Amino acid sequence: MGRDLYDNFATARAIFDEADQALGFPLSKLIFEGPEEQLKLTEHTQPAILTASVAAARVFTEALAEKGITGPAFAAGHSLGEYSAHVAAGTLSFADAIRTVRSRGQYMQQAVPPGEGAMAAILGFSADLINDICAQVSDDLTPLPNSPEAKSFSPNSAVVSPANLNSPDQTVISGATAAVERAADLCKQAGAKRAVILQVSAPFHCALMQPAQDALAADLKTITFNDPAFPVAANVDARLLTSRTEVPDCLIRQVTGSVRWVECIQLLIAEGATHFIEVGPGKVLTGLMRQIDRTQKTSHVEDSASLEKTLASLT
Repeated sequence: MGRDLYDNFATARAIFDEADQALGFPLSKLIFEGPEEQLKLTEHTQPAILTASVAAARVFTEALAEKGITGPAFAAGHSLGEYSAHVAAGTLSFADAIRTVRSRGQYMQQAVPPGEGAMAAILGFSADLINDICAQVSDDLTPLPNSPEAKSFSPNSAVVSPANLNSPDQTVISGATAAVERAADLCKQAGAKRAVILQVSAPFHCALMQPAQDALAADLKTITFNDPAFPVAANVDARLLTSRTEVPDCLIRQVTGSVRWVECIQLLIAEGATHFIEVGPGKVLTGLMRQIDRTQKTSHVEDSASLEKTLASLT
């Protein structure tokens, strides 16, 4: 992940070196050499993906400038990717972002004990119906006040809600394990094509993440934010942010709030975006775009080959 760019572009090497310095340990060595079980820890995965994504974005914008192309006009990032989008827009420094997302990963991991939370991808089913089923499951699992069951009831055990509204065909739900499993089963019974329990380290973007949200809020108060150089779509509200004063609150609420990705993309299209370039490892967002609006032009940049292909498509 990111090794090709590191080997071929000084701009990318500078980002990986800055990551190592900001974190105080060789993250780049962990990314390139493993061990994989360490890289899979959320506190390492989040800064690793951020580093590879920012490196790709810096290389890409530098290559655009060399060809006399100004860009980008907007930015958006999915969940963790929202930090990459803000770094690209200059809203916060890369060093502050990488330290923050490492802590974010730690807080998320600590918020829910292993095994008590889960996430599931629901495919081929209406997001509105999924939301209704989640609400019904939460109601069903919550005992009546003053009932015998209420004395030992933990509200956390009834949490389940839409976490990632990824495309018209894909919504991810998150919450307590039993509640997620029940909601997934009901979605399948109601006509969903598939309901797949995901292998994740924590139930992201749901109310169980409130302790992580509170801890992150304290961290973000210590960071200096700038007005973004171009508008950045906020996951939690599906609106464009243009002022530094708006950013911390959106990043805070994002921890427990849903990633409204479909609405973010639709917003950018409505604002006149015509080319969507995914920067960083993989092509997940490009795949989601095909489900949201197949008429949009998409490409990606994660290594030298994809960089050249994307540049050729723009010139």
